Amino acid sequence: MRLVVGLSGASGVQYGIRLLEVLKDRADVDLVISSGAKEIIRIETGMDIESIYDLASSVYENDDMKAPISSGSNKFEGEVIVPCSMKTLGCIANGISDKLISRVADVCLKEGKILILVPRETPLSLIHCENLLKVKRAGAVVMPASPGFYTKPSDISDLIDFMVGRVLDSMGIEHDLSRRWDGDMSVE
Repeated sequence: MRLVVGLSGASGVQYGIRLLEVLKDRADVDLVISSGAKEIIRIETGMDIESIYDLASSVYENDDMKAPISSGSNKFEGEVIVPCSMKTLGCIANGISDKLISRVADVCLKEGKILILVPRETPLSLIHCENLLKVKRAGAVVMPASPGFYTKPSDISDLIDFMVGRVLDSMGIEHDLSRRWDGDMSVE
C-alpha cells in the first residue's frame, strides 16, 4: 500500500507522528509537512524534523506542486491529513489547491481515493462545520481527534494509539493498537 500523509499546522502532531511510526513497516509513505506543522512539531514535541522524515519513504515540501503525488495519474491509495488544520480543511472544502497537501486531497476526491481528515480544533465555528460537511459530502472520511475512553487509557500514548488505530481501520490496515469494543469493557 502507498499512502500520502500530510501534517498540517494544528495542535496534535503526535497523532501524525505515531501514524508514521506504525506505517513505517506496513506501507510506502509519501510525507508532506506544512510550515505550520514544522513549528508545532518544535513546540509540542521538541523532535528533530529529520527524525520524522526518516519515518517516510519519500518527503516533499508543501510548496512542491511538481511532486509526483500532485497528479491523479500517480499511483497511491489515498491521503491522511493528521492533524488537519481549519485552514487546510477550508482549502480542501473550497477546491483551493495552492499547497501540496490540499492538492493531493483534491486529487483523492476527484479520483475516488481514500481521504481521511483528522481535525483537531475545538470549539468549531459554523464555518468549520460547513467545511466539514462539504468535504464529507465530497467523499472524505472526517475523523475528529476524539479518542474513546472505554479502553480505559492509562496515559496519553493510549489515547493517541486509539485514534491512530481508527485511522488504520478506515484504511483497512490490521493493527492491535487499542482494545476494540466488545460489549463488556469492564476492568480486567
